Amino acid sequence: METVPNGIQSTRIERAQWRKSRRSNPSGNCVELAVLSDGGVAVRNSRHTGGPALVYTRDEIAAFVQGAKDGDFDDLIGRD
Repeated sequence: METVPNGIQSTRIERAQWRKSRRSNPSGNCVELAVLSDGGVAVRNSRHTGGPALVYTRDEIAAFVQGAKDGDFDDLIGRD
């Protein structure tokens, strides 16, 4: 099981199956996620697929997703 360092160039993550939300728009303004062999989750910018990937634990991703569902970040997109 390989540990992937935070900030690694995303193209260097072997066997990553990147995916993005069905809500992604055609201009590519989205992030992509990939589950890593050590159980972590990598996140990259879909417009810069060769750029760096941020690596999070599943618990961190779960907390973020739940916060998004709860509206914790709505003010960041102009929804108050």
